[in-house]
Amino acid sequence: MHQGDPAGLGLSFPRRFWIYQKERFPLLGHGALIAVFTFSAIAYSRICRGQLGFIAWSDYLIGVAATITLFFLVRVFDEFKDREDDARYRSYLPVPRGLIALNELRRVGLVVATLQIAMIAWWQPRMLPLYGMVIGYLLVMGKEFFVPTWLKARQVLYITSHMVIIPLIDLYSSGLDWRLDHDQPHLGLLFFLAASYMNGIVLEFGRKLRAPGYEEEGVISYTALWGTRGGALAWLGTLATTFIIALAAAYFATLGIVVYALLIVAFVGCALPALCFLRTPTAKLSKRIEHASAAWTILMYLSLGGITMLIRLLGE
Repeated sequence: MHQGDPAGLGLSFPRRFWIYQKERFPLLGHGALIAVFTFSAIAYSRICRGQLGFIAWSDYLIGVAATITLFFLVRVFDEFKDREDDARYRSYLPVPRGLIALNELRRVGLVVATLQIAMIAWWQPRMLPLYGMVIGYLLVMGKEFFVPTWLKARQVLYITSHMVIIPLIDLYSSGLDWRLDHDQPHLGLLFFLAASYMNGIVLEFGRKLRAPGYEEEGVISYTALWGTRGGALAWLGTLATTFIIALAAAYFATLGIVVYALLIVAFVGCALPALCFLRTPTAKLSKRIEHASAAWTILMYLSLGGITMLIRLLGE
């Protein structure tokens, strides 16, 4: 047991890590979302390239394992990056409360990265350059681009620079199609990656909107930065921007009227909690905005290739 572990209560590391992942990276929920994320990136790439069918399911499963663990590494890097603020303001989190130590997470991260490299090198060696691109950016991001104080003083730049990791992982996922097929990425993929990038900001803003009286000391929220109205409008603006880019992506891939209809219904339905929050800013509605962000994420990715590919596969 590591020092200062009152929350561990003598539990073994596997048990403590199980509790940690449930709180900070729930594998079941995150895994399902990332599987959709990966499937849709591959599907969109194949549709743009005019390819029939899907990639080999073995390649897809290896890709899902890689993307899930890449997002887990992002979580581990965040624990190190935020350790001072967490210790000062968020003592209830697993690391500052002593459930798990940073050096334990470092070892887990190293094991995960080693397994990733071995898995990709053995089964999908052509994916190593894209993997290296993601890991390289993650390493620099973990160092706050070597200007931590300057960057943290500029919250919007801080968030927008960190969100680049999402389209990079998306590019990796799409590479399971074009890269393994010895081809180049289709130009239309730029729209998909742009939508992915903006969607990361939708998720970030959506989880950090607070009703008056519910702000938490030391936790940056966008309602604290821009006010209740400003924070909600910023979220609506990012949602609308993502919606427009998603429509462009659908048009570029000629996905059809059903996809446009689904995107419109998803956009309107997910925007409603924020419109209500503007009139009555309650904690319940702020939580609904967070849930709407997650719902929009799933629906957007499924719309941009996922559903079309599923219909094709079921029709074979």
